[in-house]
Amino acid sequence: MSRWVAAAGALVVSLDSMMNIAFPAIAAAFAVPPERVRWVIICYVLTYAITSFAGGAAADRIGHVAVFRAGIALSVVAFVMGGAAGSFEWLLVARVVQGFAGGLIYGTAPALATLGAPAEARGRRLGFLSAAMGLGLLGSLPAGALVESFGWRAVYHVRVPAALAVLLWAAVTRAEPVEGLRKPMGIGDVTLGPVLRAASLSFVARGAIFAIWLLAPFYLVETRGLGAFVGGIFFMLTPLGTTVAAPLSGRLADRVGASMPAVVGLALEAGGLAALGLVDGATPLAAIALALFVAGFGLGFFEVPNMATIMAAFPSSRQGTAGGLSFLARTLGVVAGVAVTGQIVASRSAAVGFLGAFAESLLVAALAVAAASVFALVGTRPRR
Repeated sequence: MSRWVAAAGALVVSLDSMMNIAFPAIAAAFAVPPERVRWVIICYVLTYAITSFAGGAAADRIGHVAVFRAGIALSVVAFVMGGAAGSFEWLLVARVVQGFAGGLIYGTAPALATLGAPAEARGRRLGFLSAAMGLGLLGSLPAGALVESFGWRAVYHVRVPAALAVLLWAAVTRAEPVEGLRKPMGIGDVTLGPVLRAASLSFVARGAIFAIWLLAPFYLVETRGLGAFVGGIFFMLTPLGTTVAAPLSGRLADRVGASMPAVVGLALEAGGLAALGLVDGATPLAAIALALFVAGFGLGFFEVPNMATIMAAFPSSRQGTAGGLSFLARTLGVVAGVAVTGQIVASRSAAVGFLGAFAESLLVAALAVAAASVFALVGTRPRR
């Protein structure tokens, strides 16, 4: 049962994808430029990056279910705050609270998902969790309709009942026994070669994909003139790709090892990002759709085996720490990616326009992931 409630909680957190298609409406409502909207992402992601690691480590001591419940309860509070925000600054405060809550959930979900699973089934369990997260990322589709019909605040209001339902489910979930920890975790535990390598790759892969998450809504809605609903259909193709790829790569990693699926995933992500970096105002929408899907598929194909690598490096009593570290790496990558992407747009838009800055941002992201795929390939060892 724990893997199901973990997946439900991760689904609630990942429904934050609904925010992205609402970015143009938020920017208009608070009269802020597109590059300032990056703080909506940074305040959220930077907070849960730190909290996921701390929450996972704390959960190893006091119980994963208890920390998970606290995260869901705080999510309800954050969603209410976000929907009621009267200024851009108060929206950012709500995002910090939401990030704290999301970190507690993400920091415990991998440990709950793999609780009691044998080593040879860990990839499938993590693939199931990642698929649930990818499903939540499809929230951009209904979000487009909500924004057009009720305004951007609806993307917060609709998540309140979903979080309450998971909170009730978590309340009746039996807490697992907590194993005693023999010694405090040291810096050496998180700088092991395989762990540091996998964390670095996750940092790059997630940071690069947020060039899509931050800028694609503006390209689709403002440059191509699509409505929020139609733009949401296109935008959901990236998380759809992630959702489709996650269980496939999880099963493959259990059979052939984690290294090669991770390399293939990074290469596919780089290809999708590069294709988006070559678009203009007249690029066929079918080509854009394919590139969005491939980039997301590559990310999903990479992340499950990569997370399995990190969690396999820790003992059973440290699975909360392992899961938290995995999310810490990827979310610090998001913060860096958003910051770099926003800076490129801010500094280059005056010279080449938004479309030119969009293309440059995607090409920079593609080059970063391509370099990561080469780095991963060099360190790949065949499974015996």
